[in-house]
Amino acid sequence: MSIRRQRRSNEESSMAFLDVVCCGFGAIVLLLMITKNVEPTALEQSEVKLDGMIANLQQQLFSLRGETQVFNREATAKHEQLDEVEKRIAILRSEMRAAELRYAQLSTQAADTSDERGQLEVALQSLTAEMQRLLGENYQSKNNLIGGIPVDSEYIIFIIDTSGSMFNYAWGRMITEMVNILDIYPNVKGIQVMNDMGDYMFTNYRGKWIPDTPGRRDVIIQRLATWNPFSNSSPVEGIEKAISTYYDPDKKISLYVMGDEFTGRSIRDVINAVERINRKNREGESLVRIHAVGFPVQFSRPINMQTTGIRYATLMRELTKRNGGTFVGLNDHR
Repeated sequence: MSIRRQRRSNEESSMAFLDVVCCGFGAIVLLLMITKNVEPTALEQSEVKLDGMIANLQQQLFSLRGETQVFNREATAKHEQLDEVEKRIAILRSEMRAAELRYAQLSTQAADTSDERGQLEVALQSLTAEMQRLLGENYQSKNNLIGGIPVDSEYIIFIIDTSGSMFNYAWGRMITEMVNILDIYPNVKGIQVMNDMGDYMFTNYRGKWIPDTPGRRDVIIQRLATWNPFSNSSPVEGIEKAISTYYDPDKKISLYVMGDEFTGRSIRDVINAVERINRKNREGESLVRIHAVGFPVQFSRPINMQTTGIRYATLMRELTKRNGGTFVGLNDHR
């Protein structure tokens, strides 16, 4: 009996194990069947949703890009308009400053130099009716001087020191003297303006003469109000460029150097350099006359800082003497 019971117990255990195994396999098959039927639908729905979201985002991106392009075009147009407005404001400010300077000059001249102007106007009439009657219409004065300055030139070139000391402290007086010099020459054949480095005020007239008209003179004075190119406070570069570019044996030319100091290394080197280029002709006359006006800006400083002003006066006195011109040293730079 015991052997049979044991065998039956083993058979029952085996059957139970088989039942468990079969149930496990059945559950796995059932899961596979469920997964196979449900998963494709879920994936397809997810893909459709994602495709729709991507298309929507792309549409928004394209819309934003279009709006950005429109905004950039509008911003560019606004910047261009702003630049034009700023340029116009700068021009108007320059014209206003020039007008104020011109008004101050005219007021000062009217108050202080009316007698001097009258004398200059009289002196400029070198051929009066009486002189023509006595000496003939072809007579020309051999000593055509005004204030010690020969005014027989038909072309004039201004060489201006545009350094900070001149521009900040003597610019108004310099413009006044420019006007006075131009008034001494009521009618010339050509004008040119450059700084002491040889830089032109008007680059479109580089190597050419500016026609002398009342309008051109006004434009020159107005441009001076804001013209401030770099300068090393040494006139030799401007003088050399003016002579080498504009000398013509058939033209009477005068250079007017306007400055307040000389910072070069050697006065002698400058004089020699100018003599080499401004040679004398057979009559002993220089190719061009060189005049100079000195503005005493440096002399308002302490004595130990006046050296460059003294050197400028020394240089210009000798340079004008050797080149048929006159040096005028002013008492005040304002």
